[in-house]
Amino acid sequence: MTKDFNQAIILGNLTRDPELRYTPNGQAVTSFSIATNRSWVDASGDKKESVEYHDVVVWGKLAEIVSQYMSKGRKVMVVGRLQTRNWEAQDGTKRSKTEIVASDINFVDKPKDGAVIHDLPERDISADVPKEKAEKKEEKKSESKEEIDIEDIPF
Repeated sequence: MTKDFNQAIILGNLTRDPELRYTPNGQAVTSFSIATNRSWVDASGDKKESVEYHDVVVWGKLAEIVSQYMSKGRKVMVVGRLQTRNWEAQDGTKRSKTEIVASDINFVDKPKDGAVIHDLPERDISADVPKEKAEKKEEKKSESKEEIDIEDIPF
């Protein structure tokens, strides 16, 4: 039996500033939209362009980081899963919306004002790394940085 797979990876520019909210139980959630551009040459040799807009939702600590450091126009890469929500509008019509629920976000460009962001990790910002796992990773990093004495090498 094969497993199902639901993953989206997009690289584009924010179309608006992220909106940070909190659920009644205090969970942070941020939403924003990304535009991805595509260009191609048609059969007649004319250059064509199109834009797709993607709604993105981010939860937890990553949601707070995104709302603090991202702004309209910034280029980011988002990795997550597709999710469709269904609801009934106030006028009784059935509505649905498909969005990307982000698990990782990478800042691709530098802030336009030239500011350096010191609080961010060197690579990805991940919403799902438990504290214990991060601490073990740091321990391994520090162990691997120990100096090797040439006398300890057996050849």
